[in-house]
Amino acid sequence: MNDGALDALTGDSMAQSGGSGGGAVLKLADVHHTFGKGHRRLEILTGADLEVGSGEIVALVGPSGAGKSTLLHIAGLLENPDSGDISIGGESCVGLGDNARTMVRRRSLGFVYQYHHLLAEFSALENIVIPQIIAGYSRKEARGRAEQILEWMGLSERATHRPAKLSGGEQQRVAIGRAIAAGPALLLADEPTGNLDPGTADEVFGVLMKLVRGSGMAALVATHNPDLAKRMDRIVRLHDGKLVAA
Repeated sequence: MNDGALDALTGDSMAQSGGSGGGAVLKLADVHHTFGKGHRRLEILTGADLEVGSGEIVALVGPSGAGKSTLLHIAGLLENPDSGDISIGGESCVGLGDNARTMVRRRSLGFVYQYHHLLAEFSALENIVIPQIIAGYSRKEARGRAEQILEWMGLSERATHRPAKLSGGEQQRVAIGRAIAAGPALLLADEPTGNLDPGTADEVFGVLMKLVRGSGMAALVATHNPDLAKRMDRIVRLHDGKLVAA
């Protein structure tokens, strides 16, 4: 698939969700979050600030236990912060009810995790079709977009294969395709190559980079891999609950 075809896949949905136009797609402002542990409160985020713009891919680094996954969950509206503001596409999402948060996630967000979490009973094609139908695409349109994504990723011949018949790299490429199928403004990825060997990790990360560059979406990627982090536009480190330039 050429870059124009990739644009066609993502452009309309991203325009609707506020992902184009050059502004901050994701903005975290003075975000605080604590966890309870026995009689103690563990401070995970102590005033985190971050902006990620359209077409920008930002590496999120820090030691295990620093709170990277927590920050991604908060940015993805899967957890509520104790205080602070989260804006996606210029819309403040703090204080939204569950239904409204779900709608923002469907319209504006894509998620990729370390493990692919594909639906085992469905084919590669169906795994990419299903989230589009949930987002409101017709079955015909969703199938056409899924076929284009698989073609672009070099997986057309694997379209009818279930996850168990795919290699680890193929499974993760399908997971990335699923995440971007509905044209999100923001992609959140938590160790997306962590389960892959170095060569496959490099290949899968290359797919991720090209998707972000070609579509204009924003991406925040948590990684322990310093080589991958250096390939992104910039690196932010989670240190003592705050985000600092690395």
